[in-house]
Amino acid sequence: MGQRLPVFPLGTVLFPGLVLPLHIFEDRYRELVRHLTSLPEGVTREFGVVAIRRGWEVLPSAGPPTAPAPTAVSLHEVGCTAELRQVTELPNGRFDIVTVGRRRFRITDLVDEPTPYLSAAVEWLPEPVGQEELADRLAPQVLAVFRQYLELVRTDSADITEQLPEQPTVLSHLVAATTALTITERQALLAEPDTARRLRTELRMLNREVSLLRRVRAVPVPLPELAVPASSN
Repeated sequence: MGQRLPVFPLGTVLFPGLVLPLHIFEDRYRELVRHLTSLPEGVTREFGVVAIRRGWEVLPSAGPPTAPAPTAVSLHEVGCTAELRQVTELPNGRFDIVTVGRRRFRITDLVDEPTPYLSAAVEWLPEPVGQEELADRLAPQVLAVFRQYLELVRTDSADITEQLPEQPTVLSHLVAATTALTITERQALLAEPDTARRLRTELRMLNREVSLLRRVRAVPVPLPELAVPASSN
C-alpha cells in the first residue's frame, strides 16, 4: 500500500504551485486543519485535493453542512497535494486557510482511518525525465498563444504577460489553472504524464479559445446588449 494521505474532495482541480484559499466549516475538515496545525515543526502540512467526478461536494468551500459520508462521492484518481501556508481561526470555530499546490499523486486505494475525513493510499507522480527537449520547444509556442488569450480576456494583460513564467512545467500548470476550461479538461491536464504532453494539449486548447474569442469580438453588438429585451417604447 502507498503512502497514506488525508483527502479533501472538491469541485475544482489544484495544480502544483497554484494558490488555493479555502473556507472550512464542516466538522470533519475542521478536525483535519487542527490535525495539520498540530504537526511538529519541520513536517510538511499537506493534504490531497481531488476533483469530484460526481457526488455531493460541488463548491471549493467544503460542501454543504449536511453532506453524507465522504465515501458517497466518486473521485478522480489523480490529485495534487495542498500545503497549508496560512490558517485563520474564526470566532465560530471555522477556518480560513491558504494553501499552495505541491505535488501530484494518484489514488491507489481508499483506506479506513479513525478520522471523520477521507484518507487514501497514494503513489506520487514526479515529473518524468526524457521529454525536456520537446517541452523546451513547446513552451515558447504555448506562451505566445497564452499571451494572445490573456489580451482577449483581461484588461490588465500587459502587466500579467510581463510576469509569465518561461519554465515549461511551471508554465504548463499556470495555463491549465487559469485558462477558462471545464473541470474535465483541467483534470485531464493534471493527469498528463509529462510536461511535453500537457503543453501540446494546452497549445491545441488555447488556439481553440483564441479563435472563439476573436469570433465573439467580431460581433458588432456587445453581447450584454443582445441579452436585453427590446423596449416596448
